[in-house]
Amino acid sequence: MPPVTLATPFIWSDECTRHEPKGEVWVGMPIEGTEVPARATTIREALLAAGSSQLSAAVHPDAALLAVHDADLVAWLRDGYKEWLTSGMLEDPGQDRIVPYLFPTNAFLGGLPMRLPTAIHGRAGRFAYDTMTLVGPGTWEAARGAVDAALTAVDHVMSGGGPVAYALCRPPGHHVTRDGYGGSCYLNNAAVAANSLREQGMDKVAIVDIDAHHGNGTQSVFYGRGDVFYGSVHVDPAAGWFPHYVGHADERGSGAGEGANRNLPLGEGQGDEPWLAGVRRLASEVHEFGADALVVSLGVDAAADDPESPLQVTEDGYFSAGQTLSELGLPTVAVQEGGYHLPTLGDLVVATIRGLESGR
Repeated sequence: MPPVTLATPFIWSDECTRHEPKGEVWVGMPIEGTEVPARATTIREALLAAGSSQLSAAVHPDAALLAVHDADLVAWLRDGYKEWLTSGMLEDPGQDRIVPYLFPTNAFLGGLPMRLPTAIHGRAGRFAYDTMTLVGPGTWEAARGAVDAALTAVDHVMSGGGPVAYALCRPPGHHVTRDGYGGSCYLNNAAVAANSLREQGMDKVAIVDIDAHHGNGTQSVFYGRGDVFYGSVHVDPAAGWFPHYVGHADERGSGAGEGANRNLPLGEGQGDEPWLAGVRRLASEVHEFGADALVVSLGVDAAADDPESPLQVTEDGYFSAGQTLSELGLPTVAVQEGGYHLPTLGDLVVATIRGLESGR
């Protein structure tokens, strides 16, 4: 790829490094977390080295956030950790992160009405849907900073600052539904960006998700809407990959959103060409949908060295994916999702952004 200085600015919030997950609990086992602050700083260093300019995220009102998320979820993420500390959980049992142990699923309730527990450890599973996504000091601030970065990228594009803007969001967001969080995500940056584009005058918005994993949260937010297209190419959830229960090819939307959802699950280890064929198909459907603007959920965890998926996509593949999407000629907001192999993470993001610029 040519060593051309990036014209696309990146939006940065210092808040995004404040979330320290400390670890995860996977199938009952405490393991080291991969969604660490160094992800953001590594990407930032690579972007600066490539000549991209840094813009500071502006603080936005909660209205854009509440347009896609339940107010009770937002309040829990904002205030839950303070209550966890004041309730004495740090002393007994000695847990300094919010980790749920009970989830009020349909299987648990059995048709009974759900009552709100008084104990903070009882409420911890109300909005979380897995044990991997811990809440600690700085989690709310980081997630809120990521939303501000996404909204600032929208503002940049909509104000004529350029055809492409990239929001260096961390933590990622595409697994967050309207009223639930998980998958190392807390607030849905891509969904907030897409809805904001709509509210700022774009009639139809498309989201193309190239993260290795299906964005179940983003799909759920827009599943019944016909004004936002969601398309994802990802590792097949039926083969044992998160999010397991959703992300299958026959999920096409409902009601007004029928036909505005496209999932392209892939088998393991296929490399660039099947994945790029999926990106090309999604680009074609975005064109047929008649989108006025594009949001790219830019996960780079489909890469060969990434520990979180088996898709084996190369750096050249990411450049080509960006190039394909650039040919749509749409105002584009890219938001960072996954990508966990620190030695290659920055170069993969830079390659994708180069691709997004290439057809301009």
